[in-house]
Amino acid sequence: MAEDKKGGMTVAEAGRKGGVKVAQERGRAFYEQIGRKGGETVKAERGHEFYEQIGKKGGESVRAARGPEFYSQIGHKGGQKVRELIEQGKRMARETQKKEGGLDEMGNLKGSRRDED
Repeated sequence: MAEDKKGGMTVAEAGRKGGVKVAQERGRAFYEQIGRKGGETVKAERGHEFYEQIGKKGGESVRAARGPEFYSQIGHKGGQKVRELIEQGKRMARETQKKEGGLDEMGNLKGSRRDED
C-alpha cells in the first residue's frame, strides 16, 4: 500500500522528498528539537520500564541474529579503542610536557608516580 502511485510518485518517494525539503529549510536543530520533544513525551507516557523492555527485546533479537560471540567481539573492540585513546592521551601529554620541559632524562613526566618509585 505504501507503494501506491498517484500522480507518478509513490508515498515513500513523496515522504523522502518532503523530508529533504524540510531539512533544507529548517536544518539539523529542528530535527534535534522534535526528536527531544518526542523522546520526552514517550518517557512521560510510558516510563523507564518501557526503555528496559525495548532494550531487552533488541538485545535478544541481536543475540538471535548474530549469536552470543558478537557481544564478545564488540566488547573486545571497545576495549581496544579505549586502550588506544589512553595511549594517545599519554603521548599528547608527554609531547606537551617535552615542549614545556616537564620530562626527566628517561622521558617520564616529572612529578609522576614513576619518580616516586
